[in-house]
Order: sequence, then structure tokens, then C-alpha cells
Amino acid sequence: MKAVWKGKIIAESDKTVVVENNHYFPPGSVKIEYLKKSGNTYKCHWKGIADYYDVAVDGETNSDAAWVYPEPTEPAKMIKGHFAFWKGVEVAP
Repeated sequence: MKAVWKGKIIAESDKTVVVENNHYFPPGSVKIEYLKKSGNTYKCHWKGIADYYDVAVDGETNSDAAWVYPEPTEPAKMIKGHFAFWKGVEVAP
């Protein structure tokens, strides 16, 4: 799977974890230079608290287009530290 925005590959892995139809990319597969922590969070009733990241490519920013659960709940432990994407970031094979 690849996560692509504005023609740049943000993440690429054949070992994503799918939860609620979202592909979560292992941390080592993410090009962190395209991400910046936005400071926003989200509390999921079963996964815990997610940190949002802005995706930035060639001077353009896609606010809160990525998220990660740094310390998920026990039922979601398989996505700890993994990144997922939305808001126009294309995730496809």
C-alpha cells in the first residue's frame, strides 16, 4: 500500500494493519519529513487518543490529514505508532 499526496509518496508498506477500513502504516514506512504534529487530538471510544499530523508537500499543507495512536488501548495495540491518512491523501496499492 502507498499513501500519496500531491504526487509524493508519504508512506509505503506491504504490512499495513487495517482497522475500520483504514490502512495503518508501520512507523518505519512513513516519510516523517512530510509530517508535522498539528497539536490536535481525537479520542476514540475504543482505540484511545490519536495525535493528528499535517501533511506538507512542496509548500502546501493538508491540515490534520494523518493520525497516529501513540499509546492505544489494549484492544487496539496492533496499531501502536502506526499512521493512517485521509483528507485527500490517496491510499491504494
